[in-house]
Amino acid sequence: MSATDWTPRPGGAPWLSQVRAQASMEARLMLRNGEQLLLAVVIPVIVLVGAVKGADRVDLDLTGRAIDVFTPGVLALAVMSTAFTSLAIATGFERRYGVIKRLGSSPLPRSGLLAGKVGALVAVEALQVVVISVAALAMGWEPAGGPGAVAGVLLAVVLGTAAFAALGLFLAGSLRAEATLAAANLVYLLLMAGGAVVLPASAYGSFGEVVRWLPSGALGGAMRDALVDGVVAPVALLTLLGWAVVGTVLTARTFKWE
Repeated sequence: MSATDWTPRPGGAPWLSQVRAQASMEARLMLRNGEQLLLAVVIPVIVLVGAVKGADRVDLDLTGRAIDVFTPGVLALAVMSTAFTSLAIATGFERRYGVIKRLGSSPLPRSGLLAGKVGALVAVEALQVVVISVAALAMGWEPAGGPGAVAGVLLAVVLGTAAFAALGLFLAGSLRAEATLAAANLVYLLLMAGGAVVLPASAYGSFGEVVRWLPSGALGGAMRDALVDGVVAPVALLTLLGWAVVGTVLTARTFKWE
């Protein structure tokens, strides 16, 4: 064996390998955290069950069965809880403890760090969709099928994740960790209650014309159009794209690594 066979080759692992490792670590950390798991799985399922059971006692102007109307909204709520609230809180405390700064000086490039976080979000969202869908099907959910439904759901989840992740990173990168924790939970509760994510915008009367332009209203509307009517909602999807662009620009200009 020649001496050259033992020559060290220093350097980082391939980009995809680094991203997979980072995404795996991020996903495990999110699911090990009790608060994050509560936001990701437990609260959406409780909201679904409570909304369906409560609809029988409250006179809501729903266009179909309660389970069919609420399930797309709860799926949208799950995306919002992970892509916005969980991401903002986790990133805020990573900044506080210097994790982001140390990762920035590692062989993992910033694009790899961002891709790893996105990969973790997708993995957690896939788990959420499975759990919520199983619970909804057990309660009699009958989602729309066909190419329009599939395309509408995929586009809504992708653009919704992009929009809320960008806004979550903006929040985490511009506030202290404690302020991020309070603000992210407050925004989550406000949007869940009045952002047309679980309930359709039509349930808010004239105010519905305003909330449908919020990222929560756009995501909830796009999910309902896909899973109730089996169609793609272009206006809602363009609204999510606009929020994603705005959030990305704000994050790029204000995010601090420490």
